[in-house]
Amino acid sequence: MHAKAGPASAAHQGSAGRRKTGQGENFWQYRGYNAEDSASRVDWRKSSRGDQLFVRETEMETTRTFLFWCDPSDGFDWRGSEDVSTKAGRALSILMALGSSIAKSGDRCGALGGPRAPSSGGKAALSMAQDLWQNPVETSLPVSNKKPATLVLASDFYRPLESLSAWIQELAHKNRNGTLLMVYDPIEASYPYEGRIRFFNPSAKKDRLIGRAENLKEEYLKRFQQRRDDMQALAHSVGWNIVFHQSNEPAAPVFMQISSWLEMTRQDGKKPA
Repeated sequence: MHAKAGPASAAHQGSAGRRKTGQGENFWQYRGYNAEDSASRVDWRKSSRGDQLFVRETEMETTRTFLFWCDPSDGFDWRGSEDVSTKAGRALSILMALGSSIAKSGDRCGALGGPRAPSSGGKAALSMAQDLWQNPVETSLPVSNKKPATLVLASDFYRPLESLSAWIQELAHKNRNGTLLMVYDPIEASYPYEGRIRFFNPSAKKDRLIGRAENLKEEYLKRFQQRRDDMQALAHSVGWNIVFHQSNEPAAPVFMQISSWLEMTRQDGKKPA
């Protein structure tokens, strides 16, 4: 077992920035009307210029809140060799980079179920990462947040599928924008085992001795792929995104992909495709 890496400086910076406001009429932010808005929120003056209805919001109203979660289980805080980060360590570095970019843009970030309210500014990402890092291992899946936000959830998602499905559906009911970051170790993706092997489950604290480990490879890889497929189907069923990341591969492409999805939620107020 390897200790969970503490929060560190984000290596990659991106932009989930918000649009700047100008003077006069541009002091307000405008977005398209949707079915959830009351008619009293429509700006009829601006809407009269075309065929689309617009809702006017103040800059404060358009500030986004982003909540992050990193699986605190022992199974996620694991690596197959000394040459790679733990799955949790890699996830935390990506989440902190995202949080840093978000906070610098003026939006708020925080830990889902964390002790502190979401915040913006220079120390917001560090506070968020500290709250995630200090989550006790025995912590169950956090309850839904009180106010709607955009969520990013990082895990290997090896927990029972039924509990994951119920939890994510509950979160999606209140938070229509979300991303699942599924992180796995290269050994988990390849299953290089042969001969007599003792396997240990760090989450369940159980081990099992296998005489010819190679005999399990086909069934294991089938189940590994099935879990990926199940999580992808679950994410899509609630209108969320999912990205898969192997912990020995560069983190920058994953960071950029999630950043682009988060920016899309700002630009049009809708779920990203």
